[in-house]
Amino acid sequence: MSPRRSYDQYCSAARALDVVGDRWTLLIVRELLAGPRRYTDLHADLPGVSTDMLASRLKDMERDGLATRRRLPPPGAAYVYELTARGRALLPVLQALGTWGEAALGERRPTDAVRAHWFALPLLRGLPGEGLVEVRLEEGTFHLHAGAEDGPVYGDGPAPTEPDARLVLDSATCAAIGRGETNLPEAVRAGRVAVTGDGAAAKALREA
Repeated sequence: MSPRRSYDQYCSAARALDVVGDRWTLLIVRELLAGPRRYTDLHADLPGVSTDMLASRLKDMERDGLATRRRLPPPGAAYVYELTARGRALLPVLQALGTWGEAALGERRPTDAVRAHWFALPLLRGLPGEGLVEVRLEEGTFHLHAGAEDGPVYGDGPAPTEPDARLVLDSATCAAIGRGETNLPEAVRAGRVAVTGDGAAAKALREA
């Protein structure tokens, strides 16, 4: 575990950065918003992070009350990391950073990694209403828990139960939403997003 560093400034922003200002910390939070994750899963979805750095950051997050580590019961019997309530409270921080960073996103560079679920947070910002939403892209499928106040915000793979809405769109439309060039209701109206389902989330999108 790395020694705690501090800006030693009596300011709430400085205190927050004492905890989450180190490289990779907020991106680990982004991954753990999907719910409990194994170390190997985190490493796979954080291309570029070294094993030593990831282990160090996770220990720091445990120390600072952002995440916990627990062992799954058999037959899993693996250790997983998950966010605490304090860690989950960083969701609006990540959403605000994403909004602020839209102008810098630009076109995807040849060296840029991408994972389907990285589009979860920008899509979540534009979802009207609440409910379970399944999203299908060329890169993969993930699901969102719109309006969730506790527990996972999104998850990899198809929705675990019948979703309130299913969205099918291409990565170009997702990227345009991520860059702030359009939003989800506008993309639905333009025919760039196909919406199916009878739940409140599907109806809200079709009527937005």
